[in-house]
Amino acid sequence: MTPVAALAERTSTTEIPSPTQIPSPAQIAAKLGPDFAARASEADAGDIFVAENFKALKDAGLVDAGVPADLGGGGAGITELCAMLREIAHHCSATALSFAMHTHQVAIPAWRWSRQQAAPVAPLLKRVAAEKLVLLSSGGSDWVAGSGKAEKVEGGYRISARKVFTSASPIGDLLMTGAVWEEAPDGPAVLHFAVPMKSPQVKLLDTWRAMGMRGTGSHDVLIDGHVVPEEGVALKRKQGEWHPLFHIISMIAFPLIYAAYLGVAEAARDRAVAMAAKRRMSDHVVALIGRMDTELCAAQLAHAEMVRVAETATPGAATTNETMICRALVARHAIAAVELALEAAGGAGFYREAGLERLFRDIQGARFHPMQQGPQADYAGRVALGLDVSTVF
Repeated sequence: MTPVAALAERTSTTEIPSPTQIPSPAQIAAKLGPDFAARASEADAGDIFVAENFKALKDAGLVDAGVPADLGGGGAGITELCAMLREIAHHCSATALSFAMHTHQVAIPAWRWSRQQAAPVAPLLKRVAAEKLVLLSSGGSDWVAGSGKAEKVEGGYRISARKVFTSASPIGDLLMTGAVWEEAPDGPAVLHFAVPMKSPQVKLLDTWRAMGMRGTGSHDVLIDGHVVPEEGVALKRKQGEWHPLFHIISMIAFPLIYAAYLGVAEAARDRAVAMAAKRRMSDHVVALIGRMDTELCAAQLAHAEMVRVAETATPGAATTNETMICRALVARHAIAAVELALEAAGGAGFYREAGLERLFRDIQGARFHPMQQGPQADYAGRVALGLDVSTVF
């Protein structure tokens, strides 16, 4: 058994359940997968959001899979949710990544509820379970620095912002976002809040024309004058430096996001092996397959460590450093594995109908999530040298 197969066997949760077992999220996703796969090429070719797949995820109970059971949800933990997203990615990259953005917005308050007894998160989690809400993340806009403008008005804040890379925006219910209050008493502060996508002051801009992950519906969202009431502000923090919440976000969100990319690499590997088996065999092709499996195994091992950290560690600078090192390794080795998959498949892999070139384009998105290569290396170096990392992000 190859290292890749052995690790997949250890981490697989997609076995067929017995009649008395409750199926896991990954097992449910496996049943939905063939329909997702059938729609993947069309979504990619036409920049079409995978709306039907999200409806299927809702109907199957996966939208609230990460909500704690005592709040009405499925009670799935990080390990189970990562397995679910990997399984979805085996069939449709765009569905997996856009659903990961919702899933991590559920998993973060779920972690705070279970580990910190954070009562303020309960109403949101209950609504996700009861109303099957889809939560949106604008991570491209709302990393540590924040973006947009919050202006103090009577009873709240008027928001003006343009949020980019808002995956699943055509079907989202609440945008979990923030804006910068420049005139805060102690200096510029970032306010965190939810914005209903049905607000008259919220407009979806048709901007998502991208190299890969074309079906994610990651359009820009324009917020032009929406007023967030004072009681709707979940957090106020100093702009431009790490806050404890962001260490939680790093620990919980990135194993989920990169589970999608790992699944893309696994799907590419399987396609490449099937295609290479039809080629005239040579030592060169055999070596390409071996190098591909080696790169993929490295990505799997790094991701398994991310999951372990999320399940067992305490959030903080050291944990964020370990998570981000692993995030860099997953990205590096997953991208390398897919590059080798395309080469191993030969010229046939260059045709769109083979599906490999789409996976090659989709995996490139792994480069662009925080923390990207430069800041991540700076952060890791500073941790190693005992230097301040509070403004490195």
